[in-house]
Amino acid sequence: MAVPDLALADLPALGLGLGLRNVHFDTILRESPRIDWFEAISENFMDSHGRPRMVLRAVAERYPVVLHGVSLSIGSTDPLDLDYLARLKALAGEIRPAWISDHLCWTGIMGLNTHDLLPLPLTHESLRHVSARVHKVQEFLGRPLIIENPSTYIRFASDEISEPEFLRQLCQATGCGLLLDVNNVYVSCFNAGTDPMAYLDAFPFDRVVQMHLAGHQNCGTHIIDTHDGPVRDAVWELFAMAWNRTGGAATLLEWDDRIPSLDECIVEIEKARDYMQAVPQSTDMPGRDPGPERLSTPAAFLVPDAMGSVAEHA
Repeated sequence: MAVPDLALADLPALGLGLGLRNVHFDTILRESPRIDWFEAISENFMDSHGRPRMVLRAVAERYPVVLHGVSLSIGSTDPLDLDYLARLKALAGEIRPAWISDHLCWTGIMGLNTHDLLPLPLTHESLRHVSARVHKVQEFLGRPLIIENPSTYIRFASDEISEPEFLRQLCQATGCGLLLDVNNVYVSCFNAGTDPMAYLDAFPFDRVVQMHLAGHQNCGTHIIDTHDGPVRDAVWELFAMAWNRTGGAATLLEWDDRIPSLDECIVEIEKARDYMQAVPQSTDMPGRDPGPERLSTPAAFLVPDAMGSVAEHA
């Protein structure tokens, strides 16, 4: 049975938030900065009973907190890790997050974790597999799961469904919600040589609970989702379009490498307010017409995947 849509409707509109990173722990505890909410990486705190867990408890007493996972591996063929889910549920019971999210991906097989968010073939079989696993996770946690679109660097030739349609059908089948990462949309579309506007046109915005913003590195022939710098202008423009379509989803800045001061991170996420208030002047999106990044978009080529099928690699 799907989690009722009402569970998503009841989730709060949190405003503008930041990823909770250990380099900012002391400043947050000392100054209680003006930020609406924080997102904590679940795995950084699940097994900690020392200072990190203490800091998270203290932050959760002052701010709304969301738990964001990177190891659920919802698309893996391994059985769901019930020990992982039990630890996640225990953390959620202690912190009382507004919601719990993870990615549409797999992270390993045969009990091994690659510590990377690996892409799924977007097929009807994959959709049935992931839907069944989302059902089980939601039943275990007793709450809707929020699923994020990942950044991708290959497309499978066996794909039968676009990613937005895959996510739409996943929501319909399970009642889950979505975390729309706008930077990931830009990165994935650039790498595949496709149009981010067409992606957003097909996206189920009525299921979006949260949005992510982050920086990336343009390597000329491809873009890597690095989270190590400011949000690029093209991504801000995409955000302006997308945020208006969500009706005001909670928005968070991820900055995970070469992390600046907390004040600098706050200045960056506060830029979102200008884009929230902007009225889009055109239905064209960055990337539809050739720009500095689009001019170097590579032609895709085919490589075999591990199962002997063929993948489109950008």
